[in-house]
Amino acid sequence: MNHDADQQHLAEANPGYASGQLARALRTARTHHDPDTRDRAQEKTRTWRAVLAGMAGGLLSIGSRTPVAGLPAWVTPEVVRGGFATGEAAAGGPLLPYETELARQAGLPQERRALFAYCLSEDGLGRLDDLLDSGRYEVTVPEEAALLTVAWLVRAGEPEAALDLVEELAPFADRLRFTPRPAGRRAPDATAVHRRTVGDARHDLGRRRPSDAVETQREALAVWQPFGDELLAHWLETAGDGQVLTRTPDAGWHARGAELLRRYRALAREHTYCTKHLNPKQNLAILRGALEETVAGRPLDARRLGLLRHAVASMVRRRGLPGSPGLTALRREQAAQAALPSHHALAQLVLRRLSGLPLEEGVPEVAPLLVPVSEEEARETGLPAGTAIPRAVRRPVEGALSAPLGTLVERGVVPSAEVLAELVPQLVGATTAQAYPEGPLRTLAAAHYRAFRNRRSLLLLHLERQVRVEELPWVRAVARRRSGTEAGEVSARALRQLGELAVQAFPGTILPNPLVRELSVLARQADLGAPLVEELAADIFTGAFTPKFLVAARVAAELLGGGSLYERYYAIDYRALRNLAIAEAGEAQTRTIRPRTSPAFAKLCAERAGSGTSRRGWGFGSVAANGTVIEQAQILTTHNLATLVHRVGIAPATGWEDLARRSFGTVCRLTARVQGNPRPLSTIKDTAYAWRQMLFHLSLCTPREQTRTLSWFSDELARHPAHVSARLAPALTGLHQVAEGGSAEAGTGRRLLGWTTRGHWMRETTAPSPTR
Repeated sequence: MNHDADQQHLAEANPGYASGQLARALRTARTHHDPDTRDRAQEKTRTWRAVLAGMAGGLLSIGSRTPVAGLPAWVTPEVVRGGFATGEAAAGGPLLPYETELARQAGLPQERRALFAYCLSEDGLGRLDDLLDSGRYEVTVPEEAALLTVAWLVRAGEPEAALDLVEELAPFADRLRFTPRPAGRRAPDATAVHRRTVGDARHDLGRRRPSDAVETQREALAVWQPFGDELLAHWLETAGDGQVLTRTPDAGWHARGAELLRRYRALAREHTYCTKHLNPKQNLAILRGALEETVAGRPLDARRLGLLRHAVASMVRRRGLPGSPGLTALRREQAAQAALPSHHALAQLVLRRLSGLPLEEGVPEVAPLLVPVSEEEARETGLPAGTAIPRAVRRPVEGALSAPLGTLVERGVVPSAEVLAELVPQLVGATTAQAYPEGPLRTLAAAHYRAFRNRRSLLLLHLERQVRVEELPWVRAVARRRSGTEAGEVSARALRQLGELAVQAFPGTILPNPLVRELSVLARQADLGAPLVEELAADIFTGAFTPKFLVAARVAAELLGGGSLYERYYAIDYRALRNLAIAEAGEAQTRTIRPRTSPAFAKLCAERAGSGTSRRGWGFGSVAANGTVIEQAQILTTHNLATLVHRVGIAPATGWEDLARRSFGTVCRLTARVQGNPRPLSTIKDTAYAWRQMLFHLSLCTPREQTRTLSWFSDELARHPAHVSARLAPALTGLHQVAEGGSAEAGTGRRLLGWTTRGHWMRETTAPSPTR
């Protein structure tokens, strides 16, 4: 967590936040109804106690790149919510089962230092070589790749590099696990990614239980409605002149009645979902109760006889006579409906189909797993042949599809830019690994990168940055093995493909920080001079920007300067901004120490936001005031869009006009959520961000496309509810005025921004009253 990272909440480096999290975990551990949730909460109480103890005892320096005393920055720390380190290492703790087994096989003490020394022996290096060649291992934390790297260096003829690495690792050999975990199979093809695994799908399907509501309805249709018809028909045998019991029942009638009552008791024992038949006010209970009295030889009193006759009459009136064509057809339809298999039963069938697949991988093809029930399956399970798998059962399997990322986006498995960001590390890891010419090292690098990306971000202060993968000792040790030009071309191609996919799939959404970080890795490898900037957290913003923000703004000036629609709408002087960037770059070259901030850019953003200075610097005040400054930085830089277009070279296949229109659709959908929202400011902020994305896409259209799209905007807005049109009308008016050469703020026009220190005009706008 830092100024270059997206944060969900404030976490100042003090014990108050940690104490609050501990109290919440304790409350959940004591009171939650779900045992698994209580267990997870109990584990959280352990970690938050460790955080507080470490802060109190001086073990932890929250806000630092090295938060745990005695551990270098490259050690993966255990991190909890808010970016707080607990004082433990992620690769520490008791020996894991695979370590214990290795110690047993090698006849070693159950100690990590003994395992470390063994892996440096001839026998141990032989085991590591076998793992390298087979690829049958897993790396779940980066440290587990360390000794595999040592083994690779030794066999590659670089013993000095191997020795240097061992010397750096040795002080921590008793605490950290540097050995890899053996696996039953090689890592799957990295060109195909999956959001969820077969194991996840099996877990979701296995948790599905019969629905009480559905089973109650099924039981009512299949059991109690037909039984009610039988009771009604039995009573109607005594009817004369439209009234039951006007004829004296004979012995046969009593015998059949006794059999009905016996069947009722058996049905009640077996079918327990539907309980309406137990309600004495229900017609079935009235008929059954009267039958029990009559069969027992007890005459019905006047009240009970009246209830019986009323129940019979109402049942005949509502459903018709038993055996009539209408009621027979209805019961046939209801029986067919009740015979449909439950989602639970079909989920069990799909579980059987999944049983032979590896749990930790995705599903290469989901269609064969989701076909209707076959004849053979029908014979084995009793499910009707040809029954389709319902959507609710299909969804967990479809979510485990393993395919190229673009395919997952097309099929809706990746519904947002945030989910896209979760999957990109799999591809970036494979791309990064291609820089190594040797196959085993390439496999190791890809596995290590995936593990590194699971490393949780720390809360960092004072513009410190998170540890990068190239800082880890075992990565540095093989850095010279990376090829140059070819690797850069591969990274550039991957960067362009991922950038295009993200912008085209989610044109109205800014790139989330995890995705920005992955794209930044590729940009560094490609050496494109492509500055990608993260969304800053307003709650811990100190008013400072790193120099890359001004560099990104300069890239935007190169693309959009000269009077673009974007430049005019936001009243930007891109020529002056470009000159500012050139001047600051020249000044930086004269310094011996590279500057960590860009004061000129910070001042420009604060001035544009209308923020004054304070003792603590530009824009460092309330969260809202900080937000206005950060938003201006996003506007000036286009928040990575200009960099992706101008430096990376993305060119969405559907064209910029399509992206502008789809972004406007996002704007309208978000605006609709403002109505009746008691806390709409976050939604308004997202609306303004989508508006900015839309304006960028529109600015890259030809003049003819711009005119056509602006007209389409007006027509599209008219199709939305009145409150949406009323809220967006000032912004659209301002955009039309800018397109015609005027100002966005003239007349009734407004410039749509997301942050404000005063009441937002979009929140205050109300829809006109309907005409009566």
